[in-house]
Amino acid sequence: MREPAPEHGVAIGPLLDQLFRDWIPRSFTSAGPGYLAYIPGGGLYPAALADFIANTTNRYTGVWQAAPALVQLEANALDWLREWMDFPPETRGLFTAGGSMATFSAIVCARERHLGAEIRRGVLYTSDQAHHSILKSAKLAGVMPDRVRAIESDDRFRLRVDRLSDAIAADRRAGLTPFAVVSSAGTTNTGAVDPLDAIANLCARDNIWHHIDGAYGAFFYLCNELRDTLRGLPRADSLTLDPHKGMFLPYGTGALLVRDGAALRAAHEATAAYLPAMPHPEDFYDPSQHGPELSRGFPGLRVWLSVKLYGAAAFREAVAEKRALTLEAARRVAGLPGMVMDVEPQLSLFAFHLTWPGASASAEDAATKALMDKITARGRVMVTGCTTHGRYLGRVCILNFRTHQQQIDALVEDMAAVITELREGRKAGGQD
Repeated sequence: MREPAPEHGVAIGPLLDQLFRDWIPRSFTSAGPGYLAYIPGGGLYPAALADFIANTTNRYTGVWQAAPALVQLEANALDWLREWMDFPPETRGLFTAGGSMATFSAIVCARERHLGAEIRRGVLYTSDQAHHSILKSAKLAGVMPDRVRAIESDDRFRLRVDRLSDAIAADRRAGLTPFAVVSSAGTTNTGAVDPLDAIANLCARDNIWHHIDGAYGAFFYLCNELRDTLRGLPRADSLTLDPHKGMFLPYGTGALLVRDGAALRAAHEATAAYLPAMPHPEDFYDPSQHGPELSRGFPGLRVWLSVKLYGAAAFREAVAEKRALTLEAARRVAGLPGMVMDVEPQLSLFAFHLTWPGASASAEDAATKALMDKITARGRVMVTGCTTHGRYLGRVCILNFRTHQQQIDALVEDMAAVITELREGRKAGGQD
């Protein structure tokens, strides 16, 4: 497909025909109802409409004076997220291109608050199940990989607070400066929720910044039944959110909340002779003073328009439905022959593997991978696995607003059929 830039233009019809016929189909349909694989991006229609409006009107929202009403709409949308997460009024936030950029800005805030110019002495702690963006964000913020500690997780894949406490104490004795802990409200591998409240207690005791990666799971805080699972989430110093996951919006819709809004502003505030005079009024939200970008589009319009058109209740109900579908799917999958549930769903993701009498760990891993591949090959649902704690696990993640009972039925039917196929294959090969 590589080609040089054309010297002269061509008609749009054939271009779009080729795009939709040949190229778009060669990709994951992550907005489709059968996508139960990686944590998806949704694709609500109002968000597409918002992008069309934002791109055609092409208004600049980096500095509030350039578009005060539009910046206020974005500030309103951030405030809705703040209220949903039970963060205090002094919280400030930022819409980002995704969870990775939100985590980067959060680590910058923590670095500025606790390290200042002494970056090299700083140590950041996270789980061995953490998203890879945490290590990347730390490095971009000047915290090198040898100053990032991957703390052991327990048998339910949650960060061990005792090991965290020991690591912090050891680093203090070595003359280093523990400055941040990044916990997870739902890991990518297994959906595990770290003991957020206990970690918040430890961080408060030791004066350490606590950032929660809620990119996948934070929006389940909207479900009353999951408030206990996510207990401690509102106590975080900062929180990554991904509306392109829990709010079903398109990719490129991330957000950050920082409890002390002054810390977010202090880490990013800057001016120049060509910008409006400083200081800005404290009660006016200015995106350029709360994030790394000056030139930017209008990312908050996606969230604002979708919530205005549907209402908050619709999002709560949709998230609750995905939770209910997950519980049913996990119950039915657990009842299939040879199925071992490694992780019951804390939110909307569960993990498992296949076994049979006398099976070795490597044979189980191979069979589980074959199960995932063969289910996806049937074309009704897509599922994926992961490797963690030295084992290959199958996983199902239900977080698409188009996924309903029909897809759960298809998942269980196809899984049962493939398990039968694999068992017959082992018998034919004399393995059973």
